[in-house]
Amino acid sequence: MASTPKVAVLVGSLRQESYNRRMALALQALALGTLDLQLIEIGALPLYNQDLDPAPPAPWTAFRDAVKACDALLFVTPEYNRSVPGVLKNALDIGSRPYGHSVWGGKPGAVISVSPGAIGGFGANHHLRQSLVFLDVPTLAQPEAYVGGAATLFDDQGRIANESTRGFMQKFLDAFAAWVAVHRKPV
Repeated sequence: MASTPKVAVLVGSLRQESYNRRMALALQALALGTLDLQLIEIGALPLYNQDLDPAPPAPWTAFRDAVKACDALLFVTPEYNRSVPGVLKNALDIGSRPYGHSVWGGKPGAVISVSPGAIGGFGANHHLRQSLVFLDVPTLAQPEAYVGGAATLFDDQGRIANESTRGFMQKFLDAFAAWVAVHRKPV
């Protein structure tokens, strides 16, 4: 398992110019050589309905297969009403079913929340962590990443503009890479 760990990145915002999508893309560049961050799109997933599990929709199967093929999970999410966006919760539900066939279990994970507000999506970050405990995702505890002031985070090329924030995010990625190295299981 000496290869670069493949990390499924799930962005909880569907907006094309979302701050969270920008953060995920900026992190891809920062992680080069250490982690292979791969964005897995969740916006086109039909809503979870257990009645469909015997013959799941093609987008569910493709999503489940994409997550299964990864070594680790990185969630980058905004906060909606002090919780995670519905699209992200739907992805969690789809990946956890059918019962006994979850794609999440045992994969090391981490959470970043990005928000224009001062508390940086704290509520969403912690709500998501509650679900990840149940889904058996060993989640990086430190450093915690609640990134506020999102409107001024990025330069024109999509890089993290603030040197201090960029340094913190590099520290976060380094800690996550070490977490993955300890908790990674063969795919």
